Amino acid sequence: MSSQTPDPRFVIVPARRHGWLWAGLIAAFWLASLAALWWFAGAGKAGSAAPTAASPAQTAQAQQQLATLQMSDRISRQANRELQQTLAEREEEIAGLRADVAFYERLVGATGQRKGLNVHEILMRRDNDGSWRYTATLTQNINRGAVTKGDLTLSVEGTRDGKLVRLDWGQLLQKPQAPPQRFEFRYFQRLEGSVLLPQGFVPGRVIARVRADGGGSAEQAFAWDAATAETTQ
Repeated sequence: MSSQTPDPRFVIVPARRHGWLWAGLIAAFWLASLAALWWFAGAGKAGSAAPTAASPAQTAQAQQQLATLQMSDRISRQANRELQQTLAEREEEIAGLRADVAFYERLVGATGQRKGLNVHEILMRRDNDGSWRYTATLTQNINRGAVTKGDLTLSVEGTRDGKLVRLDWGQLLQKPQAPPQRFEFRYFQRLEGSVLLPQGFVPGRVIARVRADGGGSAEQAFAWDAATAETTQ
């Protein structure tokens, strides 16, 4: 069989459509990369750009907000200081009440000694103006539940210019006709007041006198050193 030479008019040429497709995909990817690079570059410039200057209205608003915050901080600090002071005062009051309850329990308890109207204690404290502030504790636990009324006077014995001197109630108050201090209680009461000692007077003891309205009285002397010991420690 003889070979036949193909007719040039009928030679089949392979199609190149796949090559053009890959070239188009590569070109599209390249364009997309350029677009992404351009976008990131623009975003970086925008992020690194300096902020624009605030307007006068914005500046005034910011200053007002700062002033408001500073005022609120000062108010909060002041309120906190006042609260701490109030708590300290309440704690002191509670401690005083606890001491009163303990004293009351000893006074009226089963083991407490039965006494009529009595001056249990005298405390003297020097004030800044030179006067002496006294605290007198009066008690009674015989007539339980009964109200005891009456009056209190003080006198102070000491020396002046080497001589024994006794200052009565009127002299201590610098009022010759000063009335006694009134009291009214069931079991105990603390009375307070101020007296003034003359210059050059050296106190030795303080004497407290109590007199009940219905009759009966008591007198108790306290050494000055003992009366002032608690306040001078």
